[in-house]
Amino acid sequence: MSNIGLIIEEKSADIGNFLVGRLLPFREKRAVGPFVFIDHMGPSELKDYQNLDVPPHPHIGLSTLTYLLEGSIFHRDSIGSALEIKPGAVNWMTAGKGVVHSERTPEYLRHTDKKLHGFQIWVGLPKHLEQSEPTFHHIEADEIPVWEEDGIQYKLIAGEAFGRKSPVPVHSKLFFIEIKTKDAKKISIGKDLYGEAAMYVLDGTVTTDGNSYGSKQLMIAKETKLCEFDMSENGTVYLFGGEPFDEERFIFWNFVNSDKELIDEAKVNWNDQNHDAFPLVPGDEEEYVPLPKAILNRKP
Repeated sequence: MSNIGLIIEEKSADIGNFLVGRLLPFREKRAVGPFVFIDHMGPSELKDYQNLDVPPHPHIGLSTLTYLLEGSIFHRDSIGSALEIKPGAVNWMTAGKGVVHSERTPEYLRHTDKKLHGFQIWVGLPKHLEQSEPTFHHIEADEIPVWEEDGIQYKLIAGEAFGRKSPVPVHSKLFFIEIKTKDAKKISIGKDLYGEAAMYVLDGTVTTDGNSYGSKQLMIAKETKLCEFDMSENGTVYLFGGEPFDEERFIFWNFVNSDKELIDEAKVNWNDQNHDAFPLVPGDEEEYVPLPKAILNRKP
């Protein structure tokens, strides 16, 4: 019997002037462990007149994780953070009670051809941290644990697994793992995982229980402890998962919370541009993403 309980096909979503492949949430699976939202950006070839420009927009009740495979993004937020993220590094921003941030092509790349490829992820917060003060952490690529066993390269981008721990300061028990192979290999890692697990095939193919799967699919495991599969040569997969929360997390536009009233409050505060609740982003104060009018009075 197959251990694949659900296959989610990557679907296009518009994040402003950029199309991404959305993996989560999905109508039949709203979260995997604490992961409530996963976007696969690119790979995209941007011309000298094309740039990523996501103006200041708000979040509550979650942590965002940005991980790039190619390209560069300049991050600014209402906490005062302003820095460039490059491939292999991690931006980890915890919104708590409210944060605003923007993501744009760095100035020095805005008039040249460039590439952009990576993941943007939302991780729900434990209930007691949903109203915490916002924070931001940048972890350089050389700080992320990378190791090789039997010709298989592992990278623990965030969380803990395999007796190792990433320096990304996560708030619950989770894992975000990259696995690469040059030669075809059998991977058996169920004993090192926990909670719920999903796998995304980036390159090559994965075979399990006699069925093969390629790119642009997120596969949800029925039983994490039975996570075993064959990877083709030159394969790359990503594993997301961890312990789910006891309470349901509601997602409404850019807001995540276990309390619908806090989401309604955030909608009004952002629509009214209440800068006590959602401060301006230093260095990016001229624009913002308006709350879509169609959802102002719609309930989460």
